[in-house]
Amino acid sequence: MKPYFVKTPKFLSWIFPNRIWAFSRSEKSIFLTFDDGPIPEVTPWILDILKEYNAKATFFCIGENVAKHPEIFRRIISEGHSVGNHTFNHLNGWNTSTSKYVENVIKAEEIFQKELCSISNEEFGNQNSEIRNFKFFRPPYGKMTSKQSKILQKKGYKIVMWDILSADFDQRLSEEKCLQNVLKNIENGSIVVFHDSLKAEKNLRFVLPKVLKFIKIKKYSAEIS
Repeated sequence: MKPYFVKTPKFLSWIFPNRIWAFSRSEKSIFLTFDDGPIPEVTPWILDILKEYNAKATFFCIGENVAKHPEIFRRIISEGHSVGNHTFNHLNGWNTSTSKYVENVIKAEEIFQKELCSISNEEFGNQNSEIRNFKFFRPPYGKMTSKQSKILQKKGYKIVMWDILSADFDQRLSEEKCLQNVLKNIENGSIVVFHDSLKAEKNLRFVLPKVLKFIKIKKYSAEIS
C-alpha cells in the first residue's frame, strides 16, 4: 500500500476544517501548486511552461532554496504567480518541537521579505497583497501538529493543503500513472500538488504539459490561491 493518498479523503477536511483542502466547487478553476523549490534545474522550466499556457500557480518555497536562488524567486513573483511558505528547510512538524517549527517558518518568511524588497513596483504590476504578505503556508509532508497549526493561524497564515497529490516525487511510479493521478481526479476547485525538485523532475516534465493542455481543452482556468 502506498504511504499517501492520491485523492485526499473527505474525512481529513472534517477533522481539520480550518485548513484549506480545495476551493469553490462551483467555479471551473484549478489551483496548481509546486512544493520544495525554487531550484535552477526545474523551476525556470515550469515557469516557461506556465507562461506558454497562460496559467498561474502557487509556489510553496523552501526558505533555504530562496536564499540560494533569489533570482528564480523574484521571477516567480514578477510573472504573477503566488508564493507560499514551506518552512526554511523542509521540516517534518511531527518530529519537530512547536517552538522550533514556528521559528523555522518565520525564518523563511524573513528571507522572502528580504527578496521582496529588492523587486520594484513595476515588476509587481497589479498583484494582490496576499502575494506580498507571504501568508500562505503548506506543511512539508503534510505533517504538522494542531498546536503548530493554531499558532501559525494566529499569526495570520492560511494553511493550504490539497485534494490531489500527483505523486510526481514517487520514482517507482510510471510517468503515465502520475498523469492519470491528476487527470482522473480533477474537479472544480481542485488543489493539485506538484514538486519543483530533482526527485520529481522526470515525472513532472512528462505530466505538467499534458495537464495544462487538458485544463485548456476542458476550459478550466489555472488560478492562484
